Amino acid sequence: MSKIKVVYFDVDGGRGEPIRIALHAAKLAFDDERFSFSEFPSVKARTPFGQVPVVEMDGDMLTQSNALCRYFGRQAGLYPADAFQAYLCDEAMDVVEDITHKLTSTFGLEGEALKKAREAIAQGPMKTGLEWMNKRLAKTGTGYFADGKLTVADLKVYYLTRWIASGMLDHIPSSLVADVAPLVAAHIETVASDERVKSYYASRQG
Repeated sequence: MSKIKVVYFDVDGGRGEPIRIALHAAKLAFDDERFSFSEFPSVKARTPFGQVPVVEMDGDMLTQSNALCRYFGRQAGLYPADAFQAYLCDEAMDVVEDITHKLTSTFGLEGEALKKAREAIAQGPMKTGLEWMNKRLAKTGTGYFADGKLTVADLKVYYLTRWIASGMLDHIPSSLVADVAPLVAAHIETVASDERVKSYYASRQG
């Protein structure tokens, strides 16, 4: 059996959490290497692209969060077999990456520069992305983004939208998700109540 190690920040969210949950759902044992933000410079120095998450497996270092989601998602039954449903899953994951990239580009800004950048993102690409997500959920009519059931796309959307709605992001209204994308707000609750997600956090507490 392969020895698997997930290397990511010590947070219950972000790009690393869908990978952790997919591994848990697939019943694949893994080492969960977590580190603080202050430790990131030393961690990124040993990664191929200076980015996390990475997964160490069989002497190799695997990169790219969406590719990792697909790989482990397939093993967990969290990635569609149908080609078009797989496209819908990928589409939603890529939308999340677009928003996340713009959001993380503001890290390190302060004061008025941070305020202007965050407000522009909130009313620009973030609002556009949330509205698109709402329309996609309305079109599927299932409460999920693809395949009529939970996929890694739902996990990716969940951790981004939960973060936006948490109020932890300065200058981004915590009400933004509910205001512009009520179906996405409901989606947060749907994913949080999934037994595989709940089981993962129960295992963390144990």
